[in-house]
Amino acid sequence: MTTDVIIIGAGAAGMMCAAQAGQRGRRVLLIDHATKIGERIRISGGGRCNFTNRTVGPENFLSQNLHFCRSALAQYSQQDFIKLVENHGIRYHEKTLGQLFCDNSAQNIIDLLKSECDKGGVKWLHPCEVKSIAQMSKGNSRFNVQTSQGSFSCESVVIATGGLAAPALGATPFGYQIAEEFNIPVIPPKPALVPLALPPETLNTLKPLSGVSFDTLSHCNASPQFREQALITHRGLSGPAILQVSSYWQFQDYQKGKKQPIDLDLLPGMDATEWLADHRLSRSLLANLLSEILPRRFAHEWCGLHGWTRPMAEYSNKTIAEIAVQLTAWPLLPSGTMGYVKAEVTLGGVDTRALSSKTMEAVKVPGLFFIGEVVDVTGWLGGYNFQWAWSSGWVAGQHA
Repeated sequence: MTTDVIIIGAGAAGMMCAAQAGQRGRRVLLIDHATKIGERIRISGGGRCNFTNRTVGPENFLSQNLHFCRSALAQYSQQDFIKLVENHGIRYHEKTLGQLFCDNSAQNIIDLLKSECDKGGVKWLHPCEVKSIAQMSKGNSRFNVQTSQGSFSCESVVIATGGLAAPALGATPFGYQIAEEFNIPVIPPKPALVPLALPPETLNTLKPLSGVSFDTLSHCNASPQFREQALITHRGLSGPAILQVSSYWQFQDYQKGKKQPIDLDLLPGMDATEWLADHRLSRSLLANLLSEILPRRFAHEWCGLHGWTRPMAEYSNKTIAEIAVQLTAWPLLPSGTMGYVKAEVTLGGVDTRALSSKTMEAVKVPGLFFIGEVVDVTGWLGGYNFQWAWSSGWVAGQHA
């Protein structure tokens, strides 16, 4: 069978790309190895899909090539996808920090994408395993795609197979393998937006705090600061504040330097030094005072962990200064992450320096495109990674 475009991977990016290419008049075949399409969309956002964010910008993404995402985000913005959602009559609401969710179900987004594909006359092939992709030397077609359901030739191939996160939903390294077969470099993938593990000696001291969550401002080295909830678990750290900073903690590996700890500000929005000065002569225990701001159990265990169990008035100025430092930037050095099983997305991927930022096409392999999570572009938690899927898929759909 001969067609114009074959897209491998029917997730968010793949379906967006297929719809756009089909609506341009291209003959599109969309292939996926899964029996049920859109499972990662379906379970996202607690089943309501955090489909984008009102504040998407290049600064919300990590990559070895920091400016690469700028073009795609400008060509197809969050406002464009919001308009598409509204055109389909999908009701949605905004949560904290600009996050947009469906009112009813993530299935609304899956149905939207399938409907857009139908408008473009997209042909579906799933479940179907892709066995190989090879360039053709003669004729109008550039590629031959061998699958478990036959052989297909086409002008353009789009790889939208995602990263390694959520292996239970079918994540595979297929996209990276295809890139390497065509001599396109791959930034070593790592789990991102993922809970962090702590070494045994740290876990032992934090054991009494297991299960406690608290508001914090997290950051790592030169990362942005994230005002979210953190959670201490029996294995380490979790919660939105930790997931956000975990990507930056992992990113340090690419810099080939010694990993730095993450720092947690326990009094976000407050001046710890000033607050301590206001209570400097108090006969109350530090833990009791902190209990007015932090969860009581956390305040008492945290103070006990540091040995700060006396009334405030009994501490020296040096100790007060030490307390201020710890409240402002409590350092914790993770031993690793909880892995792809717990990761939201993948850091790293197909090196964007080998792709056109305007089209998502491989510079040295005309007709071969990479989009979505398989590419070395990783967004923050909060709808940013879905927007990258929409933007990169839309752009490739205009050129494939």
